[in-house]
Amino acid sequence: QKTIPACGPTGFIERINCASSQRDEYKSCRSAALEAQRFWRFVGSALAVAAAAAALVVLRQRVLDRRALEKVRKQIESI
Repeated sequence: QKTIPACGPTGFIERINCASSQRDEYKSCRSAALEAQRFWRFVGSALAVAAAAAALVVLRQRVLDRRALEKVRKQIESI
């Protein structure tokens, strides 16, 4: 399924006048291959954002654990 050149500038719909019924029909001008590419690009970017967020959570948890251990160590030393 290729994109029709007339739909290139807008990318939305194409109006088709049927000769037999004399009715105007509308057809999507989007390419299935282009839609699939956009979908997988979105999935990839969503996974990248999720991985980055998970890494930040792990790093933040390590920092907080280190602070808590330091606080406990100081309290034990002061006894």
